[in-house]
Amino acid sequence: MRAAFYVIVSILGLIWASPFLWMLNASFSSEKTIFSVPPRPGDLLLSADPFENYRIVLSEYNFFRYLINTLIVASLASIGQLLTCSLAGFAFARMSFRGKGILFSLLVGTMMVPIQIVIIPEFLLMMNLHWLDTWAPLIVPSFLVGALGTFLLRTFFENVPQELEDAAVVDGAGPFRIYWNIFLPLARTPLVTLFILAFITNWNQLLRPIIYITNERLMTLPMALTLFQSQYEARWHLLLTGSVITVLPLLVIYVFLQRYVIRGMVGVGVKG
Repeated sequence: MRAAFYVIVSILGLIWASPFLWMLNASFSSEKTIFSVPPRPGDLLLSADPFENYRIVLSEYNFFRYLINTLIVASLASIGQLLTCSLAGFAFARMSFRGKGILFSLLVGTMMVPIQIVIIPEFLLMMNLHWLDTWAPLIVPSFLVGALGTFLLRTFFENVPQELEDAAVVDGAGPFRIYWNIFLPLARTPLVTLFILAFITNWNQLLRPIIYITNERLMTLPMALTLFQSQYEARWHLLLTGSVITVLPLLVIYVFLQRYVIRGMVGVGVKG
């Protein structure tokens, strides 16, 4: 029974991974053989320069700069979410104030609002702040809005034993010190989970960069992929190579930190 389970899981895993495997193979293919039928291994693998597509993408299209840009934007936005969501989660979980339930319901309700609905007033706001063609519109909205992260950390903070907070109050600690010295160190798993989720979301962000960025030096990876497309054609071998470069860092991060994601998501809603 266990052997059959592993066989089924392996087959399903191979099916789900097949688009990435095809994209990886296409990154080692020349433009004339990329859509060959039936599919075959990349013809560049046996050539004198098997990494020709990667060399072109990284050097001629300056993808290394876009990689650094995306890393800076995604990291700052994700770190900002850790701060604001942990503060909001602590306030909703451990502090009492009027309208707390209504405010939390409204915050969670924003998860149902598509970004396309608010992008026009957001654009007008960024224009009045003179933030167009900067990274601020890519970082600040994610920095300040984190309904999922607030929900995740609120749930975790609600499960922290009351005795820890009472002992800190007896020692004369205020709310911020209790949050910073007691609750935050205990929240390593949900914080890492939130960072990964926020990092992936901001790494893959396309709508805001297209709207706010016109300077090529400030472009992010998802936006840079449009360089390989025109109105009538696309350089598919370079586009797929750029896609591999875009996806690979996320896969590496998730593989090494997936245990935190699983623990963090399993812990949501569990009362102990």
